[in-house]
Amino acid sequence: MSTLYTVGHSTRSLEELVELLQAPGVEALVDVRTVPRSRRHPQFERDALSRDLPARGIGYHHEKALGGFRRPRNDSPNRGWQHPAFRGYADHMESDEFALALSRLQAQAREQATCVMCAEAQWWRCHRRLIADALLVRGWSVLHLGLSARPAAHEQTPFAVHGPGHRLTYPPVQAELPLEEQGT
Repeated sequence: MSTLYTVGHSTRSLEELVELLQAPGVEALVDVRTVPRSRRHPQFERDALSRDLPARGIGYHHEKALGGFRRPRNDSPNRGWQHPAFRGYADHMESDEFALALSRLQAQAREQATCVMCAEAQWWRCHRRLIADALLVRGWSVLHLGLSARPAAHEQTPFAVHGPGHRLTYPPVQAELPLEEQGT
């Protein structure tokens, strides 16, 4: 089973990020922010990362097609996500654009130890969670870096439904109906 990592840059320094990446031997960082900029943290601007990470032995690539901030469809099958940003991203996961970008990410990760990065430190509050779900159903192990001393192994979102092929949907959770007692 191949492994892929995720991380959120948050308010870290560049050196802190590099240490997080080097600990498990990450060789390439794939930036999955839609807009790879940060006014508050200029060390995480695309130009800075594309210059500074290779100087430290870590490749850098921006993959806009895996970026967040997607709008949900009116007919979304992913209404299990209460937040529209997650629902929109789950809808995006059904697109050819996402499939091609995820294929590129997997090809990269087969060649080099790879980590996907966004801004949010907490992976469960970021679209990296959905990317990780998509990778799990394709046989990958996903480890989240940065919130504890040891990487956290990703587990499938509980209400995710794995359909034909590698299709994932997130339907609303159905309440369990009580069984009616049989009359005698």
